[in-house]
Amino acid sequence: MREYEMIVDGDIMNSGMAGALYDGAFRMASGEPIPITDKATGDVLFEGGIATPEDVTIACEKAANAQEAWAEVLPVKRGDILRRFAQLCEEHADEISKWIIRESGATQVKAQFEVTATVREAVEVASFTGQPSGYILASEHSQSSYARRVPLGVVAAITPWNSPFILAARVVLPALAMGNACVLKPDHQTPVCGGYLMAKLLEMAGVPQGVLAVLPGGGDIGAAIVENPHVKMVSFTGSTETGRKVGAAAGQNLKRVALELGGDNAAIIFEDADLDAVASAVAFGAFFHQGQICFTIGRLFVQDTIAAEYIRKLTEKTKMLNVGNPAIDRCDLGPVFNETQAARAETIMNASIKMGATVLAGGKRDGLNFTPTVLGNVTRDMPIYKEETFGPIAPVLTFKTEEEAIALANDSEYGLVASIFTANQARAMNMSKKLKTGIVHINNQTVNHEVFGPIGGMGASGNGARSGGPGAMEEFSQWQWVTVHDKVPEYSFLSQEKQGS
Repeated sequence: MREYEMIVDGDIMNSGMAGALYDGAFRMASGEPIPITDKATGDVLFEGGIATPEDVTIACEKAANAQEAWAEVLPVKRGDILRRFAQLCEEHADEISKWIIRESGATQVKAQFEVTATVREAVEVASFTGQPSGYILASEHSQSSYARRVPLGVVAAITPWNSPFILAARVVLPALAMGNACVLKPDHQTPVCGGYLMAKLLEMAGVPQGVLAVLPGGGDIGAAIVENPHVKMVSFTGSTETGRKVGAAAGQNLKRVALELGGDNAAIIFEDADLDAVASAVAFGAFFHQGQICFTIGRLFVQDTIAAEYIRKLTEKTKMLNVGNPAIDRCDLGPVFNETQAARAETIMNASIKMGATVLAGGKRDGLNFTPTVLGNVTRDMPIYKEETFGPIAPVLTFKTEEEAIALANDSEYGLVASIFTANQARAMNMSKKLKTGIVHINNQTVNHEVFGPIGGMGASGNGARSGGPGAMEEFSQWQWVTVHDKVPEYSFLSQEKQGS
């Protein structure tokens, strides 16, 4: 077993965390450890811990016991802890970034974004703790009437490998801010950047023991967490197929569930758009992090009058991008996360080529290195059009009218995000009302993440916006109505009962 300090320079992680889980302290997980690899080289970094259902039971019970005292901590004090966490993220940004790069295959730009976005998330969420926590309500009676937000209890966060640090932060931080305990299950292939780092930094910031648990594992551990009676809310980010199962299991026990699922996102380009700027924006939206983001542009619709010119510009941009080892290179794309994902994207691409799609750029892979690809002559019956590829492939189709563009964009079970590129903002605003997506960006690409706006999708992309902005306060708390009387009111039917006696 190799030690953490032999892999990444820094002072957050240490060799005692190899094979571990966290439930207020790092201890050895009960499951059989698995190798955690550098995605660019295949080198084994260390052996990662795998939790068991018994570990889940212990951690959830600890979290439930710790939550009551955590909820009694003054909200502004909880906010101070989150601000300290943000400061620690900045102080250790290089170490965090290196782990994101090595474990997930992210480029340096992608890793740095995750850290800076998490810092901003912590600062903004901390600000909620200084806001009013309820209302004084009107009443028809002589009483005081209040509505106040109270914690849910234990919140479970099940997060994926593609953006492990920020996606954990988007659940854990607001959950903690509202007085909940949190049980985090990162993907077992990214335990450090998906969980251990957050646990250690929050511990250093002052989160009490037991309030946060980190349980790396597979689907069986996710199922055990969802079914645990101490867990009152489940937040899941991942595939639509798994999300349906999580939603069904949580619903059986009447638990609140938040689902952020897949996307096959559309970008619509009109003839009056700035084609050079749009070519750069779309290349970013389609190929950033090797296309392995739920916000990735998965379908590109170009007005027929400028299609040839635009495709040429996009193809030129794409051919300039380079794939490399992000730990040592300033490359544009790193490796695809694993062989399963790379082979799936290649299979979808090759099947579409057999059906008549043409490769305009890229179209090749060497192991996990997948060249960014532009496909022309794409039709709606091809798998590259119908499926979420989760790879660096941009399929291009054309349209004639605004109405056709809207119909094409809505021709999907997914409804996460859409982009519209046009100089006519009035047209774009009118179109945005007709697009069945949770997010619309006008004159910007789809991979556009800010902590200030509500993030979530419609249809097979999830059950609505749940993170970003003040809505996070609502998502991770519940309302309690309290009325106060100076004395017990008199009720007429009781008076009649007394008279009859």
